[in-house]
Amino acid sequence: MSSPRRDFLSWLGASGVYAAAGVPLPARTPVRGLIPVDDAWDMSWTDRVKGKHRAVFDSPQISDGAGLFRAILWQKDHATVYQTPASDITSVLVLRHEAIPLVMSDAYWATYGVGKSLKLKDDGTKKWRTTNPVASAAPGTPPQFVDYTLDKFIAGGNIVLACNLAFGGIVSNIQTHDKLPAADARKRALSLMVKGVILQPSGGFAVLRAQEAGCNYLFAS
Repeated sequence: MSSPRRDFLSWLGASGVYAAAGVPLPARTPVRGLIPVDDAWDMSWTDRVKGKHRAVFDSPQISDGAGLFRAILWQKDHATVYQTPASDITSVLVLRHEAIPLVMSDAYWATYGVGKSLKLKDDGTKKWRTTNPVASAAPGTPPQFVDYTLDKFIAGGNIVLACNLAFGGIVSNIQTHDKLPAADARKRALSLMVKGVILQPSGGFAVLRAQEAGCNYLFAS
């Protein structure tokens, strides 16, 4: 790989992404450390894109979880208007770029100060958020919104994909904070990811692959 191309790929996976994860941008980010050790990607999700109605929701910004909200609302609207059964509709949510912290658990948000880094405050306490706003329903969530969470979305047969390039910012954040080797930092990052989220080589790849699987596209955040 030529030096200019290596620099471009390093920048692509790090520029805005590292800022979103609360990580200073290093002079050079090794791309090799961002991919799985065995170079194997889980593409089994494509077999779960079923039904007559299919859509991919492209979410590059946190936007208070707007991407997830729109994905779930679309299904509810379809059921209301056409009485569409859940078995005939599939939503694919792609979290990429600055939205990548949304794939991480509450434990990650609390430990690595995501709320403070992103200047996100809890509406109730007015303090920096220590929980992922869409990971699961917090106590006191209004009944009409308890289903607007990643865990319920995934349990309902829908698909959440995450950009691995952006995920490199999460890995780097852990590596810096915990002073770990890159491989160990990646393992910890994976262990702190919301269960059921599937990493893909990049967000763009995930969006386009979902379209190839028959999904209509919506820019969701």
